[in-house]
Amino acid sequence: MTGQDGRAAAGDGTMTVAGRLSRAEALAAVLPPLLVQAERVAATVSQGVHGRRRVGDGEAFWQFRRYQPGDPVARIDWRQSAKSDRVYVRETEWEAAQSVWLWRDASASMDWRGSRRLATKLERADLLTLALAALLVRGGEHVALLGSGIAPAPGRSALQRLAIQLARRGVGAASGRPPAEPLPRDGRLVLTSDFLAPVEELRTALTAFSRRGVRGHLLQILDPAEESLPFTGRVLFAGTENEGEVLFGRAETVRDAYQAAFIRHQEAVRDLARSVGWTLLIHRTDHAPETALLALYLALGGPSIR
Repeated sequence: MTGQDGRAAAGDGTMTVAGRLSRAEALAAVLPPLLVQAERVAATVSQGVHGRRRVGDGEAFWQFRRYQPGDPVARIDWRQSAKSDRVYVRETEWEAAQSVWLWRDASASMDWRGSRRLATKLERADLLTLALAALLVRGGEHVALLGSGIAPAPGRSALQRLAIQLARRGVGAASGRPPAEPLPRDGRLVLTSDFLAPVEELRTALTAFSRRGVRGHLLQILDPAEESLPFTGRVLFAGTENEGEVLFGRAETVRDAYQAAFIRHQEAVRDLARSVGWTLLIHRTDHAPETALLALYLALGGPSIR
């Protein structure tokens, strides 16, 4: 898609190879700038998340609750119960860490923005992917980039490694399709993309993951111009992935048909996600990243934030 001047608003796609390498090396420093921004977003969201802990077998005390028939007698807290006429049991926090794989689309269509006032879709996807990883690491979870060949790991070192991988466009992300990595049953996966490719391509990937028992979430990143098609007059639309060019003398005449087709595609993606038991969240780049991050984290059913 292009701007009203007939040319796409350029993102990182205009960088030379040397420029990309320079950026990657800068991000490989002790504290990558992207990581700083992602942790700032994650910290903002973490302040508003409550009640994220889960009951289970662990040593950390969580809460007291009233005794229920079937509760083991050994879990009754007699000291707490003696303070009232009710019987209370102690609940401990579930401490088993989960492994979460993250992937974001780094294809050419993601490196686009309809206005220079906004981030490109790829820049926002990088930020949200890394911020989500920061939240998960805060909760003691293990994270990894899908297709990297590196097992999920906890801690800040895993976060920094992921930041560097994202800066280098990740592994297998330029194709716009998530790599068919054999994840373990009950693994968790978050895919971030504009999901504007044919739905059947996405169906193949999701079906394969679902059959292995992988639970997942889709985060669709969109530029507002992709939904509204605000252009008027003579506009040249050029595909970012060699789809060709189309020149309209009056772009506004195709707006209604375009918006109807866009809605149909989005509904198809939503129906596909629902059919395999996954969720779909939609984020526009003119909205605050914290809003999307909080929604995604809650949908993921993440652990407590410590």
